[in-house]
Amino acid sequence: MTRFNSRKAKQLVTLVSILAILGLTLSACIYPRPSRAAPGSDQTPMFIPPELNPSTPTPDAASAPNGNQQATDCTNNLKFVSDITIPDGTPVKIGEAMEKKWEVENAGTCNWVAGYTLRLLAGGSLGANPEQALFPALAGAKATIQMNILAPTAPGDYKSAWQAYSLDGKPFGDVIYIQIVVKE
Repeated sequence: MTRFNSRKAKQLVTLVSILAILGLTLSACIYPRPSRAAPGSDQTPMFIPPELNPSTPTPDAASAPNGNQQATDCTNNLKFVSDITIPDGTPVKIGEAMEKKWEVENAGTCNWVAGYTLRLLAGGSLGANPEQALFPALAGAKATIQMNILAPTAPGDYKSAWQAYSLDGKPFGDVIYIQIVVKE
């Protein structure tokens, strides 16, 4: 589980870094109005930067659940794209430790922020926590969901189904699952 948390932390740091760079880039796009026009022009500036309107309310991160900004009228959706590791029907050894990865798409208009979860829906948890944090992803982005699992100690076919849940505890999107065949 430590490896999962370390990787998750690195991914969160990367996401925060990208958002910070984007914010700095956008803030650098606001230039002051030119004090004088270019020589030979009709004294009309070619570019007038936008001005902030102090009467327009800005979102307050503290008012959103878990301190994250989230639109209240957005829709949640998870679309399964592919199994990155352990395709359906993969034969595994008794008690084998594995790392399952799915590629999914945030096909909704809500960003997956802290508080979104992935929960066991059916089958055994295969040694994984039955409720896990859903990887943060912006609306429209692809993401990799990763889970450490452990094959059961008895031979047989095993399937574990998982569902995404929103901040308000409602399930959404495609069900993702693991299907393995445990052999001696």
